[in-house]
Amino acid sequence: MKQMKKILFGFLILFILVLASGCGQAVAEMDIGSRLENEERPVLTFGVKADTNLFGFYNIEEGEIQGFDIDIAKALTDEMTDGRGVVEVIEITSKTRIPLLKTGKIDGIIATMTINEERAKQVDFSDVYFNGGQSLLVHEESEINGIEDLTSDHTVLAIKGSSSTRNMRELAPQVDVLDLENYSEGFVALQSGQGDALTTDDAILLGMIDQNPDYRLAGESFTEEPYGIAVNKNQDTFHQMLQEALDTIQANGVYDEIYDKWFGDILPADSPGSPSTSTSGAADPNQNNDESGDK
Repeated sequence: MKQMKKILFGFLILFILVLASGCGQAVAEMDIGSRLENEERPVLTFGVKADTNLFGFYNIEEGEIQGFDIDIAKALTDEMTDGRGVVEVIEITSKTRIPLLKTGKIDGIIATMTINEERAKQVDFSDVYFNGGQSLLVHEESEINGIEDLTSDHTVLAIKGSSSTRNMRELAPQVDVLDLENYSEGFVALQSGQGDALTTDDAILLGMIDQNPDYRLAGESFTEEPYGIAVNKNQDTFHQMLQEALDTIQANGVYDEIYDKWFGDILPADSPGSPSTSTSGAADPNQNNDESGDK
């Protein structure tokens, strides 16, 4: 009798898991575009980082996640819904972001996510909204001044699920790469001497330097990391609405305001190699050339 109860209990657990999986799949397949168009106060849920200074970080005093990615998400939602929409954010990591999207826990990912072919098989990306590049973060007294200085004696810290860890293994196969869960763990590991350098995108590393001036970038970036906003496959209407909204804010100055708010001091939009993707012309250092000289 006890054995029969165990078997029945096992089947019950299996049934619940299958049902939950099916519900998640159903949520993920709901037409988000229709929801945005028809609901009076539509809610969009974006997965964002909460440990990445400037892009997405938890502000203890305000009790909320703030940053460039969050402000972009809000601007896009306002544009898509004529100001009717509400943005909710959920903390994600490089490892959890796609699974959460696939199960319908979030509607989109805006979390320093590099566009690449492998990910594009699982999600649909917007056009680029930020141009990153991978670099190395080291203590100011380090003798490492670029990826070319790395040897088999060095350990480089990287983040699980990120393109940075794969790039490092391909570009510097001689080094030992230690993968950690998130940027906070990575930087703590660097501080404690578990690694000689931490690698990820330069803008993320600059956010760490902003809070920890004893650290510096080691040389120039050695990859291109174009960030895109990810949505589920088969969300064609939502994908199109999102892309049109991104085009609009990049052209009308809204993107410029957000970019300057977070990066204006450390990565000016008009500096050479700027990661800004604005199309407004506001950051073009040559735009006023015709107003000088002959006048």
